[in-house]
Amino acid sequence: MTAYLLEDQIADLAERVVRQNIEAGRKVVTAESCTGGLVAGALTEIAGSSAVLDRGFVTYSNEAKMESLGVAQDIIETFGAVSIACVWAMAQGALDRSNADVAVAISGVAGPGGGTELKPVGTVVFARAVRAAQGEPEGEMRHFEGGTGPDGRASIRRQATVCALELLLP
Repeated sequence: MTAYLLEDQIADLAERVVRQNIEAGRKVVTAESCTGGLVAGALTEIAGSSAVLDRGFVTYSNEAKMESLGVAQDIIETFGAVSIACVWAMAQGALDRSNADVAVAISGVAGPGGGTELKPVGTVVFARAVRAAQGEPEGEMRHFEGGTGPDGRASIRRQATVCALELLLP
């Protein structure tokens, strides 16, 4: 049995992502904020991931989102970093700056602080963009429970990682 740095559920899902994207002939790129590289890290746990993962961007600060991914300052000022508009721009920026066929972007409030009435702790937004696809990238806002206890931040980041990996399945 292979030993993984990350828990088995995440490693098993990452293995599926790698295998199925190899079969589909696709490369992927990640643009991560609240997950801090966990999605790319999960993929690199898997032998053979170099055939799939083109690169990963960890853009934790607003400045990094703007500088590394080309997210417009207007988007962040108008909608905030935890918004569908922001992750759409992150996903498209990751595609534009990579050789990947599909991008996933994640931004959220992992807690325990930082939440607001409109975007409480546990709010995470995702987007998936596919190269040469028509229209806007796909996006969704989710709310994950468990952000207040001693394991709350880790729980939200874990759930967000799983969701992002699922978005990378063909």
